[in-house]
Amino acid sequence: MFSKRVQRSAVGGSGVALLAVAATLVAVAIPSAHAAGAPLRDLADAKGIYMGTAVTASKLSGTYADIAGLQFNSITPGNEMKWDAVEKTRGTYNWSGGDAVVNFAQPRYMQVRGHNLVWHSQLPGWLTSGSFSNTDLHSILVKHVTDEVTHFKGKITHWDVVNEPFNEDGTYRADLWYNQLGVSYIADALTAARAADPAAKLYVNDYNIEGTGAKSDGMYNLVKSLKQQGVPIDGVGFQGHFILGQVPSTFKANLQRFADLGVDVAITELDIRMTTPATATTLQQQANDYTTVVNDCLGVSRCKGITVWGFTDSDSWVPSTFPGQGAATPYDENYQPKPAYYAIQTALGGSGTGTTPPSSPTAPGTPPTTQPPVTPTSTTPTPAQPGSTCAVNYAVNQWNTGFTANITLTTTSAADGWVVKWTQSGGTQTVTQAWNATITKSGTTYTATNLSYNNRLPSGGGTVTFGFNADWSGSNPAPTGFTFNGLACTLS
Repeated sequence: MFSKRVQRSAVGGSGVALLAVAATLVAVAIPSAHAAGAPLRDLADAKGIYMGTAVTASKLSGTYADIAGLQFNSITPGNEMKWDAVEKTRGTYNWSGGDAVVNFAQPRYMQVRGHNLVWHSQLPGWLTSGSFSNTDLHSILVKHVTDEVTHFKGKITHWDVVNEPFNEDGTYRADLWYNQLGVSYIADALTAARAADPAAKLYVNDYNIEGTGAKSDGMYNLVKSLKQQGVPIDGVGFQGHFILGQVPSTFKANLQRFADLGVDVAITELDIRMTTPATATTLQQQANDYTTVVNDCLGVSRCKGITVWGFTDSDSWVPSTFPGQGAATPYDENYQPKPAYYAIQTALGGSGTGTTPPSSPTAPGTPPTTQPPVTPTSTTPTPAQPGSTCAVNYAVNQWNTGFTANITLTTTSAADGWVVKWTQSGGTQTVTQAWNATITKSGTTYTATNLSYNNRLPSGGGTVTFGFNADWSGSNPAPTGFTFNGLACTLS
């Protein structure tokens, strides 16, 4: 779960080369936790936004990882990129947690939202207990921002550069940064981040600014001032830690108000908490609230996406912060989708019933802007290298007459173009849509061919992921006989 380090005042919460070759892969499974219907990331792509989740790096395996990769095309590290996690000792950096999140995201064509660079909380002891001159503190801030953004350069789509700078009345929070450096620390952090990675989108992020009011006005005036000064700011993050039935009626208009300043907006830490235990009535109200939030984002052209602050109740910060409250996320503690999940699915254009895939979702594999440049597709894939190995994970989400298949293939062979084949005997299957590959079927044989942006694997090999939606009748047995550029693969 997100630890108490993620707690905050009031209601606040707050791609790297291909994955290394795995020695073993998770066995083929049809996990009941996977919701029926098209994944949220497909539907969000079709609407022109991303659908993201915060994660805990140490949990990125098993069902948790399967759902994160299948359902979301953006990922935010809950704690792993915060100051106390990366620079616990001055000048000594630990990138392992952040790198793990990036390494998970890239082969799954997920954006990464960096969170966060400058905050009043989760600061290391050497910083909070130190005695620094204004000049020294300014240098510390600029150096940390520069070092972290430089380390992740080209791998982060959006950065929450400054997190939670305001009090509830719209005045600036009297924290370490403001007390010594004044409001200029915000501009200085943004400027340093832009210099370190000109391609990353830079945000200021806060909670309780979703509706109009004093705190929202404070953020509005800050953004307006930064824009007038020419300070690099690309967007505002609205955290969205809501209480059941209390999504502000002014949310959409307020998003548009900020967008009219010439910045993007995003919902960055969405959850909707309730008194526990949940009931059918409160779960339905929560579903209605999630629908409202998604529709409000879709109604503003500059709303770039939505991130839930953990997709499962087992990973939520709410119960430890608000005793008696919880059940705030789209999945329950056992990874089962709740009415809120299907409400999001419906609002994004899916059926919401888990019976049929959408008519025309966009494939989830379109690489984010931080991916390497597109290389032309090889017309004739190179044969797999002698002595190389190949392993396949085939994960299926099946419902009444349809299914979604996601395939992760890991090989030790380099490739300039690739073709994956397999056999599925029994029943009738008809592919209706594919992502990250072109998929054809002849008799009982499927053939998946790379697209232009994912045709190459480096020396030593790597991982490819692709998938498809299909209709089925009669039966839908597990596939057999996977090959990669002619090399037989194990199904483990």
